[in-house]
Amino acid sequence: MTAPRDVVTDPHLAWVRDVAPQTDGCEECLRTGTPWVHLRLCLTCGHVGCCDSSPMRHARAHAGVVGHPIVQSAEPGEYWRWCFVDEAFA
Repeated sequence: MTAPRDVVTDPHLAWVRDVAPQTDGCEECLRTGTPWVHLRLCLTCGHVGCCDSSPMRHARAHAGVVGHPIVQSAEPGEYWRWCFVDEAFA
């Protein structure tokens, strides 16, 4: 059985691993004392970074520098993933 034609799968999902958060907050913000708004978990390595609404946008920076494309919300009750490469939910 094949997927319906309107279903698009993100090719970057191959980067997703079974990871655990490395910290309880944004790794860089914890080191520098910068506040964050929401947290994102890198699904390739477990890096925890702050969201695009945060002053420093560390999750996006991590994706750009390290090349890990997909994050998951680390907020309680949120279960979505985001691909920085495609700028879309994954």
